[in-house]
Amino acid sequence: MRILLDSKIYEITADHVLSNNLQDLLDVLKGVGAGVITGPLSLKDLVRADFVIDFLVTEDRDLHKEASTKDLDNRVLLVEEALQIFNSYINKDTKIVPIPLKRELVRNLNYEDHIFDTLKEEYKPDFEGWFKKISKEGRKSWVYYRKDGTIGAILIYKLENEAIEDSKPPLPERKRLKVAMLKVTYIEHKIGELFIKMAVDVSVKNNIDEIYLTHFTKPNDPLVKLISEYGFNKIAVKNNGEDIFAKRLIVEGDESKRLSPIEISKIFYPSFYDGVHVKKFVVPILPEYHNKLFTDFSRRQITLPEYADEFVVEGNTIKKAYLSHSNIKRMGRGDLILFYRSEDEQAITSLGVVEAVYTGVEDAGQILQLVGKRTVFSREEIDKWVERSPVSIFLFRHHFHLMRSVNLERLIDGQVIKAAPQSVMEISSEKYAQIKKMGGIDERYTVH
Repeated sequence: MRILLDSKIYEITADHVLSNNLQDLLDVLKGVGAGVITGPLSLKDLVRADFVIDFLVTEDRDLHKEASTKDLDNRVLLVEEALQIFNSYINKDTKIVPIPLKRELVRNLNYEDHIFDTLKEEYKPDFEGWFKKISKEGRKSWVYYRKDGTIGAILIYKLENEAIEDSKPPLPERKRLKVAMLKVTYIEHKIGELFIKMAVDVSVKNNIDEIYLTHFTKPNDPLVKLISEYGFNKIAVKNNGEDIFAKRLIVEGDESKRLSPIEISKIFYPSFYDGVHVKKFVVPILPEYHNKLFTDFSRRQITLPEYADEFVVEGNTIKKAYLSHSNIKRMGRGDLILFYRSEDEQAITSLGVVEAVYTGVEDAGQILQLVGKRTVFSREEIDKWVERSPVSIFLFRHHFHLMRSVNLERLIDGQVIKAAPQSVMEISSEKYAQIKKMGGIDERYTVH
């Protein structure tokens, strides 16, 4: 395996976390025997026949943005992403990592914690007054504490039903969820993606159709890159210079007519297109893998490591990967997948939208390239997959768990399927409609 490391990374010395992560990454790459080449980067290096490179590692956000437009983003990594992937690649135990996410009253937070430093500078002299105000209100937050007790990530939100008048243009009164603070300085565990998932979940449960946040945007801004993946767009500028980014959860009017199914899934997540222009598939999944991918499934049994304040990384993500030995050549971007949890539940439980499909993969290194940013497999697990037979992979976004899981008996009685699925199977739109009704999928979030 060959890794091309951006020489400019060594110039970023002020960021203590990045500097430490870079050293850790170099140690890990040495441990896996990877060939590391340091130099200026270009996406052309990934496709040159005479220069075989598996991954580029860079903090250049423009290069990451360019990679996403050319379907190369799975092979262009930030330092933190590379550290996560290669740590997990050589050590199965790192699939479950310490990340105690705590529900904490704002007034109990340490105002002097370094995570607030940039906010104090950006919002001076108002930040202290705002912090005291929400502390007195009894506002709550979600917090990740590092081992040394400092804050590694924090999410604060509130429900609003008011106009935003101190902006250009002003925004009318509307029920919204405001993300008052979303800041992540800890790496590896997809906490930012988890926070977005949590904000969407709160909005769905409270019948809120719009989420927004304000932010002083910087060049190559990592927060903007993250939220843009899930449909946040700049809609206004506040009088103090902050940009307002908003995300709508419901498709209105004829908006869907100009968008592809995959665009609807991305822009209006968790809404999705389920009309006749996409195929529908039932995908059997063992409880072991269902537990790892869907940690928010209501009937999932909590593992002992989680009781000890550890978290399963795969469960934090919205964008996930699934490996199979089934033939999935008919599956394509925008198609729907309905996960059938076998053995214990014997029921369809969850729904996602396909983003990419790869079939006939026989090389473990190629699997790592394809799924590295989506989920975490150890080298041992990947090797076992390819030893059996060529592997099919689909990358997908998880949208919903069904309100009511649809068990095998009901599926057979309704003539949706004849027996428990043993491999990926396509179903008709009519049979999908039966599952949709039996499972209680909320029509507000479907487009057809």
